[in-house]
Amino acid sequence: MDLTLYLKALILGVVEGLTEFLPVSSTGHLIVVGDLLGFNDDKGKVLEIVIQLAAILAVCWEYRARFAGVIRGYATQAPARRFVSNLAIAFMPAAILGFLFHGAIKKVLFHPVPVALALIVGGVLILWVERRQHTVTVLDVDDMRWRDALKVGCAQALALIPGTSRAGATIIGGLYFGMSRKAATEFSFFLAVPTMFAAVIYDVYKNRELLRMDDAGVFAVGSVAAFISAFLAVRGLLRYISHHDFSVFAWYRIVFGLAVLATGYTGMVNWSQ
Repeated sequence: MDLTLYLKALILGVVEGLTEFLPVSSTGHLIVVGDLLGFNDDKGKVLEIVIQLAAILAVCWEYRARFAGVIRGYATQAPARRFVSNLAIAFMPAAILGFLFHGAIKKVLFHPVPVALALIVGGVLILWVERRQHTVTVLDVDDMRWRDALKVGCAQALALIPGTSRAGATIIGGLYFGMSRKAATEFSFFLAVPTMFAAVIYDVYKNRELLRMDDAGVFAVGSVAAFISAFLAVRGLLRYISHHDFSVFAWYRIVFGLAVLATGYTGMVNWSQ
């Protein structure tokens, strides 16, 4: 048993869980941390896929009553059908663009320096949106129309660029388009379910030859860490936004991105290219 490998899986699982649903880019953090740990080989890439699934299962568990109610009421309740329809509409832009350009994006942009640049630009955009006058037209997720869902879906498509943050794009995009903080955050959680399930299934299929039963223990450690930390992050974010805005995440992104660029420029860290 390679304890170092298990420790790396534990660290990456915690990083994934804590960052997946915050507007700071989980993919960007996994790329940077994986690079620092020297765990950016084929096994590391497969681990990232597996722990993303564990993180999304945490949202399914947190909102299990909501999802169960939608399933039970889909045939008879208009709000349930509208909820599913809005998720489908919001899902499509990223799904189409991801299918067309996933390979090219992963080849060119899945490296620490592009991630750092995206973190900085995203942080500046969050500060800009937070400083705008925010007029709420959608108070709750159930108040969303198909146009609102489509706008958020187009914002989510920007997150195909690693470092942008899927959660950041959908939450801040929702705020920009007139959603309340709670509605934008919860819809971001809900939209993550079909989006990430589709991404994980696609990545597993593309990398199926890399799956090994010998790695089951490593994947289990990373998955448990991702599930627990994601569960805590989701609950913590909902409490946080009831009294605060997202500016702290913007400054974190900017500082983190600048640190990556600075360490690379000075030679302190030899980031992969």
